[in-house]
Amino acid sequence: MKAAHWKRIPLGEICKFKYGQMPKKTDIADEGYPIFSGYGIVGFATSYHYEYSEVIVVARGVGGTGDVKFSPPKCFLTNLSIVVQIASPDVDKQFLFYRLNYPSLWELRTGSAQAQITIERLNRHEVDIPPLPTQRKIASILSAYDDLIKNNTRRIAIHEEMAQRLYKEWFVNFRFPGHENAKFVDSPLGKIPEGWKVGRLDDVLVLQRGFDLPIGQRLEGDVPVYAATGIVGTHNEAKVKGPGVLTGRSGSLGTVTYVHEDHWPLNTALWVKEFKKPSPLFAYYTLRSVDFSSFNSGAAVPTLNRNDIHWLPTLLPSDEIIIAFHEIERPIFDAVRTLRKKNEVLRTTRDLLLAKLISGQLDVENLDIDTLEHLVDAKK
Repeated sequence: MKAAHWKRIPLGEICKFKYGQMPKKTDIADEGYPIFSGYGIVGFATSYHYEYSEVIVVARGVGGTGDVKFSPPKCFLTNLSIVVQIASPDVDKQFLFYRLNYPSLWELRTGSAQAQITIERLNRHEVDIPPLPTQRKIASILSAYDDLIKNNTRRIAIHEEMAQRLYKEWFVNFRFPGHENAKFVDSPLGKIPEGWKVGRLDDVLVLQRGFDLPIGQRLEGDVPVYAATGIVGTHNEAKVKGPGVLTGRSGSLGTVTYVHEDHWPLNTALWVKEFKKPSPLFAYYTLRSVDFSSFNSGAAVPTLNRNDIHWLPTLLPSDEIIIAFHEIERPIFDAVRTLRKKNEVLRTTRDLLLAKLISGQLDVENLDIDTLEHLVDAKK
């Protein structure tokens, strides 16, 4: 039950909205300041027109109508976004960010051919706002979880970079244990260590098309269902035993995913049916080294035929080196898996709290935030 002093206010009374704008074509570059569409970074520019983080609402239905995110600092916000500027000293920006995320602004969409959100509708949209101290307590609780998620995400990125560098050092730069004493010989791929061979990709792994599983046939369970670019749901049955390696077959090419657990790969993905070398991790990095862009066999929809890449010339190190590589990489991948599971728990907890806090079901007016932060820290 909301406290009596929560107020229902149209957003137009506490916010000002304006549409973003695209940079000039002459400002677009391969790197530089982010061009932010409201749902993600879509390019880079040589200049920017917003210096500080602001809450962004996707206004036009390309990529996520109703999504609310903080923009990167120093960026261009495209005309697919609406910039939210707080016009009242009684509104906390972090609280408003969470309030605009729940419930979703998707309900404000309009347009039949292409869904969009308009400033006019945002101005009229009413939200429940508590007093400023309560807003700050709610924001502090939720942001504590988000900070933990961000920290874990950074650690995941560091681990993944370490693992990638190790593969490159051993199998691209040939700085593997004992390389100082190795003799190098000619091969179709250039100089390689003596005892290593050049074969085909299917001497390392054999790809197979995934399995049909329409959304209406998926049953409640904890088995992850994978499409071309990652998890798209769950089911109560697995088709493939973990660990496994997947890549896109249709719709999106180039993403290679390592899966620890049993799973169900959809028919938009290719999965490794057979590992011919003694390490799924080595197979994962071998597949990641393939340039998939040159094997698109679809006209309108990108499509990959597994037979088109099975023949690719591929380096075949000795099994001894591959096993040694696997033993070093495995703890890194295990650490990444643990961090991802922690983030799943944190997101679930945060989302449950978000619904209760923003709706006023959970009263925090008398809550000691310092005590709460200690409790959250204990979850690390």
